[in-house]
Amino acid sequence: MVAFVLRKVSFMVVTLFLLASLTFVLMNVIPGSPLQSEKATSEQVKKNLEAYYGLDKPMFERYINYMDNLIHGDLGVSMKKKYQTVERMISSSFGYSLRLGLASIVTSVIGGCVLGILAALYHRRFLDHFSMTLAVIGLAVPSLILGPLLQYIFAVKLGWFSVAGLKRPLDYILPTIALSASSIAVIARLIRSTMVEVLNGDFIKTAKAKGLAGHMIVWRHALRNSMLPVVTYLGFMIANVITGSVVVEQIFAIPGLGKFFVSSIVDRDYPLIMGTTIFYAVILLIGRFVADIAYVLVDPRIRLKGGKAGA
Repeated sequence: MVAFVLRKVSFMVVTLFLLASLTFVLMNVIPGSPLQSEKATSEQVKKNLEAYYGLDKPMFERYINYMDNLIHGDLGVSMKKKYQTVERMISSSFGYSLRLGLASIVTSVIGGCVLGILAALYHRRFLDHFSMTLAVIGLAVPSLILGPLLQYIFAVKLGWFSVAGLKRPLDYILPTIALSASSIAVIARLIRSTMVEVLNGDFIKTAKAKGLAGHMIVWRHALRNSMLPVVTYLGFMIANVITGSVVVEQIFAIPGLGKFFVSSIVDRDYPLIMGTTIFYAVILLIGRFVADIAYVLVDPRIRLKGGKAGA
């Protein structure tokens, strides 16, 4: 287990190093300057700004300075938000994104499992068809369309929620649905296909023959054996939630990290672009790491040999 964890941590470090390097190079080879839109009164002012942000130095020297600052946890100062550090901007906005992301992950797992279990237990019956229809809709309609549609129906027409913003806890419901719809659909399909196969297994027939209650068979045997594909999908789901939250936060005017991520690209704010990119990458890698560990813990038949998962 220790070797497995060390290998995963090493992979995360190498990945972050390559991502930080690639992002830095891309930001510096793109034609133009992030200060070209500055309303400077003279060329001297522009030169002073370039010197302040280190843009007057050779790219290799800037790269060394950037990596050194990154190792010490310094993401730099925003070029557009005066006197604001990237770390402060991330910390002030990430709370909204974190709450929305956690709500979406929990909703995805619970909603997907419920739909998948119902579809499997009532295979080829009404609930099966109904659940899979919802799953297809969830996969077919992207959050870019589902978000405004939910706003129009439940906020504008029915008036149950605010159109935008987070004025009350209930206002998290619509963006959470928009963000988790596709994940619910994928999990529901995974649970259904796996559980249908599991329910026809010999050990389930044995459990029924012993007189074990139906709900005990589902929860203690069928569901546990059907969760492995879901755990495998967990890392991708976290990535989907994080990247999708950028769009959803813009639609519902949520002051999360997605706001700064989008504005940084528009403004060509190099430190903010690189800072938010690396921060997103850290979350994705941690999510993938947790999914790998959970995959081992869910099924006790899996063992780690030589740092690799093996049966």
